Amino acid sequence: MANKFWIIGLLLLAACTQETQNKLGRAVQNWTGTDGVLEIYAGEKLVKRFIKIDKLTTAMGTNDDLPRPYRFGYGILDANLNGLKDPGEKKVYFEFSDYSTPYIFYENPV
Repeated sequence: MANKFWIIGLLLLAACTQETQNKLGRAVQNWTGTDGVLEIYAGEKLVKRFIKIDKLTTAMGTNDDLPRPYRFGYGILDANLNGLKDPGEKKVYFEFSDYSTPYIFYENPV
């Protein structure tokens, strides 16, 4: 009986558009959490690092519900860029532009 529900679920997922599948995937990822790292660069130089990020969110307009050209999230500001949460480094809110900010976001492999 459980196998029938699994097959039906897979068929329903396959019938979804790619965007719907992406939203479902993000919802599961947001629920399970990740250990993301965001690195901001100025040219080739690393200038900011945020660690322990669970997700990045695209900002949406208040009145028109359209995506805005920046993303935001919460993470630990790694002030000394050593990749660890040291005493005094706290969780902060951050925003960055999708147009002009060279960045890399990845799951921490540690």
